[in-house]
Amino acid sequence: MEFEAVIGLEVHAQLSTQSKIFCACSTAFGAPPNENTCPVCTGMPGVLPVLNRRVVEFAIRTALATSCEVQKKSVFARKNYFYPDLPKAYQISQYELPLALAGHVDIEANGRMKRIGITRIHMEEDAGKLVHEGEFAGAQASLADLNRCSVPLMEIVSEPDIRTPEEAGAYLRRLRDILVYLEVCDGNMEEGSFRCDANVSVRPKGRKEFGTRAELKNMNSFRNVEKAIEYEISRQTELIEDGGKVVQETRLWDAAAGESLSMRGKEEAHDYRYFPDPDLLPLVVDGAWVEELRKTIPELPAEKIARLTAAYGLSKYDAELLSASRALAAFFEASSALFGGNHKVTANECIQWKESIASGKLSPETIAHAVEDRETGAISATASKKLVEIAIETGRPIRVIRDEQGLTQVSDAGALEEIVSRVLASNQKEVESYRAGKSGLLSFFVGQVMKETRGKANPRVVQEVLRKKLG
Repeated sequence: MEFEAVIGLEVHAQLSTQSKIFCACSTAFGAPPNENTCPVCTGMPGVLPVLNRRVVEFAIRTALATSCEVQKKSVFARKNYFYPDLPKAYQISQYELPLALAGHVDIEANGRMKRIGITRIHMEEDAGKLVHEGEFAGAQASLADLNRCSVPLMEIVSEPDIRTPEEAGAYLRRLRDILVYLEVCDGNMEEGSFRCDANVSVRPKGRKEFGTRAELKNMNSFRNVEKAIEYEISRQTELIEDGGKVVQETRLWDAAAGESLSMRGKEEAHDYRYFPDPDLLPLVVDGAWVEELRKTIPELPAEKIARLTAAYGLSKYDAELLSASRALAAFFEASSALFGGNHKVTANECIQWKESIASGKLSPETIAHAVEDRETGAISATASKKLVEIAIETGRPIRVIRDEQGLTQVSDAGALEEIVSRVLASNQKEVESYRAGKSGLLSFFVGQVMKETRGKANPRVVQEVLRKKLG
C-alpha cells in the first residue's frame, strides 16, 4: 500500500516592535533574566492589558501580503493552561474570530509550482521560558525567565496542503522572506523569532480522510524541519504497516539523534477552555486604514525575482540570491544603474561582498567602478578583488586607491607591441617551437610580457598582440 503525507504548518513569528503587545516593556533579546517585565506581563492582580497598535499594523500588512481577508472585527480570547513560565495561567490569543482568514503563498518545490493555503493569521502573546541551571535540594533547578512574556507573536496557520518535506521547506523559506521584506519580523530562527510547529499525518494514497496527526516541535532551522517531517512520515508509515496505530500527540525533534520523541498527548481546542478576554474590547479595524497599509506593501520576493530575471537577464539562481535580501537587491540595482554593462558580473560582485554591503562598508559606486574597470580592461580580476578589500577597510574611493596602488592595466595594444616584440626577440627558440605547432607556449610568452610589465599588462590584449606577431 502506498501512503502519502498530509502536512500543515503553524508558524509563530515574533513581531519587530519595540514594546510588548499589552504593555510598554522592551522586547529586546538577550536582556538579563526578568529585566524586561512589569506587573502587566507578569500577571499581577488588578492590572489591565492595553493593545499595541503597531502589532495590529504589522499583522494586517502580513495578511495583505499573503492575500488574506482582513476581518473587520476580531476578538481576543483567553487560552487557559498551566505551565511554570506562564504566570497568568492563560495566554491571550485569538480563537473563533481571528484577524485574517483565507490567504495563500505560492511556492516552487520538486520542480513545480504549488499554492499553499493559509487558514488564518492571528495575534497573541508569547510565554516566558524555563532556564535549567544549578541545583536545588540535590536536583537540577528550573528557573523562570519572564522577559519573553507578552512579546507579540503572529501565528500563521497553513492549510493541510503540504505533501512533502521539500514543500514544507519551500513554504517556510518563502514565508520568512515575505516577513523580512515587510520588516515585521527579523526571521531569526536561532533566537526563536521565527518558529514552526508541524502537524504530520499519513494516509493511503487516494483516500480523502486524514490520518491521526502528530505535532512536531523544537525545530530551529529549515533543514531540521525537513528532516523531522521526513522522519515522522517514515515512523508513522512503518507503524501502520506493522499493524499499529498512530497516537495523537506532541513530539519533540532531537536533532542530534535524528529522531522525534514523545512529549505529551496532544490537546484539542476544548482542552484550553477558550473564552473572550473580558479585559479587552473586540478589535474593530477601519477599512480606510487597511487600504492605507496596502499601499505600504513593497515588491515581494517572488515578484522581484521575476523582474530581475526579465529586466537584467539574470539566471533565476542569481536573482534568488539577490532577492534573499531586500537591501541587497536594491544595492544591485543601484550599482547596475551606475554602470549598465555586464549585469551578471555586477550580480556576482554583490553576492560575493553581501556581508560588507549589509554592514554599510561598500557603496554602489564602489561595485559599479570595480565592474566597469574590469570590463574595460583597466584592472585585472585579481586587482579588482584587492581594491574592493582595501575600499572596505578604508572607506576610500576605489579609483583613488587604484591610481595610488598603480594597479591600472596597460590595455593599449600599440603600447604593448614594443614589449611583445622585445620578448619574442629574446626567445627565438620558443618562437620557432610555437610556429612548429607547440601552441601551449603562448602562455609562456604571456608570462614573459607580464613579467616585463610587472603584472600591469592586460592578459587578453597581450594574447591578441602575441597571436598577431607570431602569425
